[in-house]
Amino acid sequence: MLEQSFDIIVIGGGPGGYVAAIRASQLGLKTALIEKQHLGGICLNWGCIPTKALLRSAEVYHLMKHADDFGLAADNVRFDFDKIIKRSRGIANQLSGGIAHLMKKNKVTVFDGHGMLLGKNKALVTKDKKEIAKLSSKHIILATGARARVLAGKEPDGDLIWSYKEALSPKKMPKSLLVVGSGAIGIEFASFYNTLGTEVTVVEAIDRILPAEDAEISAFAQKQFEKQGIKIITNAELGDFKKNKNSVTVSFKTGKEKHEITVDAVIMAVGIVGNIEDIGLENTKVKTDRTHVVVNEWSETDEKGIYAIGDLAGSPWLAHKASHEAIICVEKITGQKDVHPLDTSLIAGCTYCMPQIASIGLTEAVAKEKGYQVKIGRFPFMGNGKAIALGETEGMVKTIFDAKTGELLGAHMVGAEVTELINGFGIAKTLETTEAELIHTIFPHPTLSEMMHESVLDAYDRVLHF
Repeated sequence: MLEQSFDIIVIGGGPGGYVAAIRASQLGLKTALIEKQHLGGICLNWGCIPTKALLRSAEVYHLMKHADDFGLAADNVRFDFDKIIKRSRGIANQLSGGIAHLMKKNKVTVFDGHGMLLGKNKALVTKDKKEIAKLSSKHIILATGARARVLAGKEPDGDLIWSYKEALSPKKMPKSLLVVGSGAIGIEFASFYNTLGTEVTVVEAIDRILPAEDAEISAFAQKQFEKQGIKIITNAELGDFKKNKNSVTVSFKTGKEKHEITVDAVIMAVGIVGNIEDIGLENTKVKTDRTHVVVNEWSETDEKGIYAIGDLAGSPWLAHKASHEAIICVEKITGQKDVHPLDTSLIAGCTYCMPQIASIGLTEAVAKEKGYQVKIGRFPFMGNGKAIALGETEGMVKTIFDAKTGELLGAHMVGAEVTELINGFGIAKTLETTEAELIHTIFPHPTLSEMMHESVLDAYDRVLHF
């Protein structure tokens, strides 16, 4: 069995782990990365990227069906479901190969196997139950990620009950589908399958969908989804699942009223749990809380020399959070100057449904709960020339400011391409921009970004085009 010493060891090769490995190598550290399945992790292989590939196919199909609206003709529009899935998987595989290239380019030693701690400075690599390497290092970063939460009696079976993996590569196109959970994952799958013609129902335990979003944006999005044919049921208490030969019957309650629905498949999208099992935490002083590793602002655990980043270390469950956390962690370890703890208020969240949703900072409700006096600006897509030209008039941009200081507290958007627009407000918040700088910023015309400007103007009673 190989025994080898490194300056830093990273366990897990997702968007947190592989970025940590690259940055460590850039800073001159002899670096090892242990990954048991796919370089790129869940995000690249079974999450962010392949779902966006599916949604792009659905978007193109939607546009083709509405070709006449643009003065075009597309007769007998149809799709090949197997090819859509194949394209998605091909893109994931391509990018996973790209991560392997980056590891080689940055001289990171990659161990193909399962990594676990043997104590504070040692890690064991196993493959097919065989020990293949013992590694030692002063610094070990845990980046093992998370997996879909499973409810007892409702476990994914690959046939009738799906997790995100089955939803990304199903055996066949379902005619009817129940999505349990209305967070980003559930809504994206609901949007994809609905666009391709599946009869989709979404059930949510609380009183509105997309609970992490601003309530006004959530309500707007729900109206759009319902216009598209998605049935949404909130305040739903899930009951039993009864599996039939080719369908599953789900019971649930709304208040005192009982319901049943029979569908071809169910997607379970009820959150995630951290991958804390079988990584040797019991051999250390590392503490956990509700399946996640407890860390301080520098990703340090209670065991000196052991760190945790990404989904393993807690919310928000976002790839870009994991990557940035990785950089902060490594730069702190190596004593780089000007390293700052992660400020989660500067992290944008994106949901790639139709219409898209993007947000950063405080919602209106949270801002008021925190005691802020707020100024609210809104601007609708229907007032923007570029949106009208694109045929995308359903949407809005909402901005929230501190009435006393002009600080941009939050921005919330729903509509076409808002996942690309939101970073403008991300930069503004990072630079601690006030309404004054945003008002004096010249936004190019004609662009969707002009709505960002108009929303700021509206907050200060200066809106021009609505």
